[in-house]
Amino acid sequence: MDKNSVSRTNIIGGSEVVAISVDMDKSVIHETNSLFWDTKGNEVLGATSLPLYGAFVSEENCQLFGDVSGKKTLEIGCGSGHSLQYLGERKASELWGMDISENQIEKTKQLLTECGLSATLICSPMEEECGIPEDYFDFVYSVYAIGWTTDLEGTFRRVASYLKKGGAFIFSWSHPIHKCVVEDNNAFVFKKCYFDETWYSSSLEESTLTLSDRTLSTYVNALAKAGFLIEQMIEQSDDEIIQSRGNSKFAKKAKMLPVTFVIKARKL
Repeated sequence: MDKNSVSRTNIIGGSEVVAISVDMDKSVIHETNSLFWDTKGNEVLGATSLPLYGAFVSEENCQLFGDVSGKKTLEIGCGSGHSLQYLGERKASELWGMDISENQIEKTKQLLTECGLSATLICSPMEEECGIPEDYFDFVYSVYAIGWTTDLEGTFRRVASYLKKGGAFIFSWSHPIHKCVVEDNNAFVFKKCYFDETWYSSSLEESTLTLSDRTLSTYVNALAKAGFLIEQMIEQSDDEIIQSRGNSKFAKKAKMLPVTFVIKARKL
């Protein structure tokens, strides 16, 4: 590896990847990541959706939403639409979704049509104004998508503007500790500085993605600046889900340290 390369853990799963530090250029990052999800994103990373918040955390166990019947909901990074389907089947009154990828929007349309559900879908980066109504939603949520933003504070301000007063924002992402630790000779070791938030690109199966690994305090402080009160934060992995995954390396890692975090925050 050259001096700009570092070992990092894959966003989902425990595999080690080589990452190259890159300059922060929003337009380039948007183009790279939209192409990633338009082409091989689902093949490379799969799709994480409700009732799962990540590999080892579930809504069925955490009950962060509660009863969504009659509630207006917006998903940031709707992916292939399965989380929208989950809430639609639980009688949410309105389903809205946004995603940076046209391909993902089309997949969501197809899935929801097959399920007899309808949603308002918007293709846009989450950081940008895109016609979503303000002071409108009971829930805004994001399942393994919020970390793709190039402007965390700006995104959280937009989320706050979409919510009614007292509305809830629920999101999950890869835990920053998980992104620092890799397996080496049957031991888990730090390969990256926890405080390193530089942008980097990784190539996975001939596809490229660009991300930044933010610290937990970065997320917490950005929520506070946007006017949110944190109600709950979950780091623990669900033991039953771990057991169902057998003796995989990723399951072993989830027993030792958090691989996913979930935050529920309330708009003040």
